[in-house]
Amino acid sequence: MKKIVLTIAAVALAMASAFAQDAPEAQDVQAAATEAAEALTAAAETPAPAPKPKFWTTSLQTNINFGQTALVNWAAGGYNNITLAAFIDANANYAKDKFKWDNRLQLDYGFLYSADKPILQKNKDRIYLQSNAALDTPIKNLFYSADFSFKTQFDNNYNYVTPKGLDDIDPDDKKAIRQAWRDARELTMSICSPAYITLGLGIKWTPKPWFTLNFAPLTGGVVIVAKPTLRETYGMDISKKSQAEYDDKAAFMAANKDLYDNYDPDTATDEQTAAYNKYKMYDNWMAGGSYYKSYRFELGAQLKADFKVDVNDNFTFTSQVVAFYNYLKPKQIPRIAWDNRIFWKLAKYFSLTLSTNLLYDPEVNIPLTLATKSTRDKELKKNPDATSFKGVQFKEFLELGFTYTITSKKD
Repeated sequence: MKKIVLTIAAVALAMASAFAQDAPEAQDVQAAATEAAEALTAAAETPAPAPKPKFWTTSLQTNINFGQTALVNWAAGGYNNITLAAFIDANANYAKDKFKWDNRLQLDYGFLYSADKPILQKNKDRIYLQSNAALDTPIKNLFYSADFSFKTQFDNNYNYVTPKGLDDIDPDDKKAIRQAWRDARELTMSICSPAYITLGLGIKWTPKPWFTLNFAPLTGGVVIVAKPTLRETYGMDISKKSQAEYDDKAAFMAANKDLYDNYDPDTATDEQTAAYNKYKMYDNWMAGGSYYKSYRFELGAQLKADFKVDVNDNFTFTSQVVAFYNYLKPKQIPRIAWDNRIFWKLAKYFSLTLSTNLLYDPEVNIPLTLATKSTRDKELKKNPDATSFKGVQFKEFLELGFTYTITSKKD
């Protein structure tokens, strides 16, 4: 538009000079008009400055999900319950020339209140940070890469077991009932208990926009368990300075287990009572877990596959599979994590989300109280004294709620 206006102005000046060329003073007017027309035409041909390039692409997706069940005189039974959960998925990706840097932060947090357990329970908790730096190679779709990840949770998580002596509490004493449930719960997780940190060097292959495969044959990792009482559960090693003391106490407890299990204070001798008290003291020391290391170093190879399929603007499927093989324990089965999320936007601000998390970690000792009945029976048949087992962990959520997305696209 600007170019058209300037051209019209130049033509008008030229015509004015033509009409004035017969007048005595026309020579100066014509010359000035011609110069002005040439200047305007030149200005019209000057290109506009190019926009400043943007190398960052960012996005932020938030979900708040709510669920509720109310039962009144329902013959089939059940419990009133309320669930509230939030999810944040933030991405910040950088690309310039041959270098790419992708970053993603996922946060999950949720609560459950059920009438059968009159205390607030946490049912979702995850912090997952990923960062991948990649540099072009001479081969198409292949990059040198450095892959970093950090995974933990916000705060404590518990296994809620039925309190002993609950029937002896007055049903109207709600405060005492809630306290009994709090006292009986068993800690299963806490912030940085565990925490998984990995850094891997290798190659990244992106044959399709929806598929990425990252192989890091040199991957260093650290598993942190800050809470001493959780270190045995997550496979921490006994420290060298505590090994001898641990062996002595474990041997004493093994030799006196029958005495402890069948102890009768009315008939026990002084020697048996002394052994019983010593066993109890050692048992408390064992439960404390202070003899375990608070961290474990790992060195191995990691394979990570990422899928992201946008069926349309409203339906997205993402999946990630991560397998880690520890060189330091070559006979051990690799650690495998598989996360899936289906996001279906039903309206402008409402969505349906299905997410699953599957984990197999050969180092984790899962408390037997968390096992299914068939698994518990199987483990107890193999070992009547078993209190934990190793196996596949699985979690699934189907949620309906409010969603809001902010994106910035690269020009």
